[in-house]
Amino acid sequence: MPVSFPIVLQITMVTPSLPAAHNGNGVTVARWAQRLRELGHRVRIVSRQNSRRSRAGSSGDLSGDLLIALHASKTAAAALRFARSGRPFVTALTGTDLYRDLRRSARAQEVLRRSSALVLLQPLGLESLPQGVRRKVHVILQSAQAPRRRRRAGADGRFDVAVLGHMRAVKDPLRAALAARRLPSESRLRIVHAGRALTDSFARRARREMQRNRRYRWLGDLSHASALRLLARSQGLVLSSRLEGGANVLSEAAVAHVPVLASRIPGSLGLLGYDYPGYFEVGDTDGLATLLQRLESDAAFRADLRRRLRRLAPRFSPARERAAWRALLSQVLGPAAASPRRPHRSGTP
Repeated sequence: MPVSFPIVLQITMVTPSLPAAHNGNGVTVARWAQRLRELGHRVRIVSRQNSRRSRAGSSGDLSGDLLIALHASKTAAAALRFARSGRPFVTALTGTDLYRDLRRSARAQEVLRRSSALVLLQPLGLESLPQGVRRKVHVILQSAQAPRRRRRAGADGRFDVAVLGHMRAVKDPLRAALAARRLPSESRLRIVHAGRALTDSFARRARREMQRNRRYRWLGDLSHASALRLLARSQGLVLSSRLEGGANVLSEAAVAHVPVLASRIPGSLGLLGYDYPGYFEVGDTDGLATLLQRLESDAAFRADLRRRLRRLAPRFSPARERAAWRALLSQVLGPAAASPRRPHRSGTP
């Protein structure tokens, strides 16, 4: 017998990091909560640490009609506890899920089997999933808003290229700085890196790099809004990650028409396409240095990258993201739950 759900859902989102963390997970859940509220639903965001303190079946942090869990392995305990009540849950899969944890975590594999639906951030992630769960997949591309202030050359004549992301090994965060060392002496290019060092070792390495490398500037942690302003005024973006589920910064660069140089990994290929000309191999310092020099010196190359990103930008609209969530809710809970009679007002298109 089907479970009856109210038209306005009470949705709990559980995440490894709350929005205040200024990282990719936090930005994603905050934006998804906004999309779901625009559809008329009530949304609460809790961290996996807080969810551990609530008892199954209680009215605590894991209450609600639907759970959306970000990260199959890190939020598995909360998701499976919620599932024991018979309520549906949705799992959004990250890069570390798809390209590392799912192969070695029995609990994460159980989450896949028991999820009512699975969310991928780019279509190539499907290839990393078992055949038996692929029918549950919804691809929801991360949206971004175009900046009000477009890119402009630095007032000091520099050619600034942004790196946006916290420092951890999977991001290969200093690859752009190392590549910039190999540029010719006449180059005006500078790597400007915004992101918190998640270990003391990375903080020391970043400070040493600034002392040794005049082409590298580390800003430390910035708010999401400040990071977007940095992106908008930059001449390019480097994403050097070893793995990604589908980085939101690529959506943000696309709508800002900021040329991207990215490591050739499935998470980027799935968003930018196989024929995008701005790829370098993972860890390839020389290959990235060649692309950086070309980005600075070759106006036609820059224009080509911008043109390709401009064509991709409509895929990352808030309206498309909202429609994708509506379709998922309709499949999991029925059309009435997906389309409340009185949605919240929002100025988002």
